[in-house]
Amino acid sequence: MTTDLDSSWRESILDRRAPTRLPPADLELSVVIPCLNEALTIGECIRRAIDAMAEHGIRGEVVVSDNGSTDGSVTVSRAAGARVVSCPVRGYGAALQWGFRHARGRYLLMGDGDQSYDFSLLPRFIAQARTGARFIIGSRLRGRIEQGAMPLLHRYLGTPVLTWILNRLFGTRISDCNCGMRCLHRETFFQLGVVSPGMEFASEMVVKAAVLGVEVTEVPIDFYKDRRDRRPHLRAFHDGWRHLRLLLWHAPDHMMTLPGLVMLAVGLLLVGTQLTGPLTLGSTNLDIHYMILGVTLSLVGTSATCLGLVVGATMPAGRVKHMAFLMRAHRTYSVDTAARIAGLLFVAGFLADGFVLAYWLYHHRGELTPLYTRLTLFGLLLIAMAVQVGVSAVLLGTTYTGHGTPSEEAAADTSGSAEVAPTSAH
Repeated sequence: MTTDLDSSWRESILDRRAPTRLPPADLELSVVIPCLNEALTIGECIRRAIDAMAEHGIRGEVVVSDNGSTDGSVTVSRAAGARVVSCPVRGYGAALQWGFRHARGRYLLMGDGDQSYDFSLLPRFIAQARTGARFIIGSRLRGRIEQGAMPLLHRYLGTPVLTWILNRLFGTRISDCNCGMRCLHRETFFQLGVVSPGMEFASEMVVKAAVLGVEVTEVPIDFYKDRRDRRPHLRAFHDGWRHLRLLLWHAPDHMMTLPGLVMLAVGLLLVGTQLTGPLTLGSTNLDIHYMILGVTLSLVGTSATCLGLVVGATMPAGRVKHMAFLMRAHRTYSVDTAARIAGLLFVAGFLADGFVLAYWLYHHRGELTPLYTRLTLFGLLLIAMAVQVGVSAVLLGTTYTGHGTPSEEAAADTSGSAEVAPTSAH
């Protein structure tokens, strides 16, 4: 059963416009460590962080965001010198967000409490932050990895593949998207609007930074074996899928609009070349089966393109990554535009099939030649496409509240929010 506290927390982290009540930033650095039964290891993590800050003259604190520990982690953390805050909702991302909201530092540095990350390396992050970097992420793959610290599947497949997808979709140039040791300027983090409560929180941070044009800086770090005496909380395939799913959600043009346009173009090309009869290309004979393939591609392409355009027209700026050459299409795709396109397609399809019907009745309902069969199929395709575009117009209409078009309302939704100065990710 979900408690009222759980409900209010979830509403808070999912609503980007919810007011954020933060303590004053009277320290330079807050080291935030999420904790769930880490009594064996978290004390050493805290001591290393405190010692590193003392040695390098960094005025800061260690905040442990406890996620319901029952093994004495809270007592150990306080004894080691940390300030403990209790997060009411389970989850890696939820714990970090809770800790960040209670932190007092101008810079926020996150890291796990299992001794896999060496907090004595935090000066590397602060050095970059002091020069103006707003988002610094560690790279285990460019640093030293202790033998046995990272499973081979994660090191050579999972992390590189997810990082490649992230770089490809969002234009970043990082080497380790899953590294859990990161440092952000306090204001930058809350401007990103990260809401994921689970392990995908790490990917969402980088995705939102890329979408908003926040420069991401990498520093090499060392990575060590988990020193706990139990299995880690990470579930490789489940959490990997959640990371991948989040990446795909935030790139609708790459996953829907562009593939849809390609399928639509190929499909209409096949349909058009088959409309008047079979086509021979060298030794290959293209017959009506290729027209059926073209109809299928056209329908799938229309659906994907319309959904991508709907997302582009309704999502406020800074929520998802759009392709630059499609921005004009997103701005102009409205309820009226979609309705006009749907109407034209429907009329064209109706006329094509109406012509075939009239011909059939005029010839006493006799047998139709293959040419008229192809024309009938073409007319049905246009009608089906009209329905799909019309449905997208209805979807756009559901976002209309009477204050403007969906695109105008989406823009207005972010007009009063703080913006991050765009810079180029690298």
